[in-house]
Amino acid sequence: MTSIHSTAVVDPAAELHESVTVGPYTVIGPHVKVGAGSSIGAHCVLEGHTTIGCNNRIFQFNSLGAIPQDKKYAGEPCELVIGNRNTIREFCTFNIGSPGDLGVTRIGDDNWIMAYTHIAHDCQIADHTTLANNTTLGGHVQLGPWVTVGGLTGIHQFVKVGAHAMVGFASAVSQDVPPFMLVDGNPLAVRGVNSIGLRRRDFTSARLAAVKAMHKALYREDLTLQAALLRIAEIAKTSPDAVQDVEMMLSFLAQSSPTRGIAR
Repeated sequence: MTSIHSTAVVDPAAELHESVTVGPYTVIGPHVKVGAGSSIGAHCVLEGHTTIGCNNRIFQFNSLGAIPQDKKYAGEPCELVIGNRNTIREFCTFNIGSPGDLGVTRIGDDNWIMAYTHIAHDCQIADHTTLANNTTLGGHVQLGPWVTVGGLTGIHQFVKVGAHAMVGFASAVSQDVPPFMLVDGNPLAVRGVNSIGLRRRDFTSARLAAVKAMHKALYREDLTLQAALLRIAEIAKTSPDAVQDVEMMLSFLAQSSPTRGIAR
């Protein structure tokens, strides 16, 4: 049987797997779905069209699925979708999407999201990210897999952060951050390659060398962006182990916002 504390208020229309646990004084609305093995702490509010997957740990005092902080929002049935095996610590706020974009705020699997994190409407968070305390994501932000964001960091709306990038403590991120890079500061600066993170993910020496060569082309050779793209494409020819890494970088740069540009 689902373990729901006697003081919790769960709408009869909500869909909770029988293995879900709900703590005291939590409120769950009619359009909420929660998958097997997930636990919801005390004093949480889960509302809106919110779908939560399996084996998530949601700590106390979270607000998930509230309407977006968007003055144009007029009650449209947008969504919040959270995947599996995420840890969501205290006082986080995740909003549903907005009709001006995908209409869905999406968080993937195996993410570690610390206290007071705000994920605004239409953000797309991939898998295995780590968001430290007081991370604030404006609307439409995209984080690739294995991204790490330091505490007290703000990320401007529509900004993209590429896979395996790391953003340092108390940074102001107003431009796209290419994959594999290590950035921090206000104004934001690229400090190098996220070498420690890549080693932890078993990148080989050959792949690390290719990533460093891409960093050099973008940031150390005084090339135009177009010339750097050509230089990066050449790396795949001499580093067959890193072909997918090069393709990821080229794809990210090709899709980077022309108005925001990349951190450079």
